[in-house]
Amino acid sequence: MSVRFLRADGRWRRAADDDGPEAALLTPLARGCLSADELSSAATHRFVEERLAEHGYLNRSVHPGTHLGEAKGAFLLCGFTMALANDRLGDRTLRWFERTLAACGPSGLFAEEYDVRQRQLRGNPPQAFVHALLLECAVRLNDASTLPH
Repeated sequence: MSVRFLRADGRWRRAADDDGPEAALLTPLARGCLSADELSSAATHRFVEERLAEHGYLNRSVHPGTHLGEAKGAFLLCGFTMALANDRLGDRTLRWFERTLAACGPSGLFAEEYDVRQRQLRGNPPQAFVHALLLECAVRLNDASTLPH
């Protein structure tokens, strides 16, 4: 474990010289590389959610000099990653999964981003990575919902 990327408060940082929030920091937790019991998992999850969530959607990062969601839309891949991270932490409410699922277009396809304020897809549709993570989430969260809590 590299100490340069782990802050004294226990949360992971984006780079050795950058403490800003980044949704990709949820990936190790979502993938099971970090235990949900580790302080860094909960601390990083909380920080990302507090700083990057907007109306139930998750932005990838903050862009200096702009308000959240202004430079880029919410990254749908990040919403599904948050759903998987929540599952690892024992939160089985499905709120992140359902909210991100609601961003699909009329054809049922997802784009890369979702403009929360204008309620429209942004970026490149169809986005295969988003669809793949949607399927993974659906299977994993369905399996988790059948387990005793």
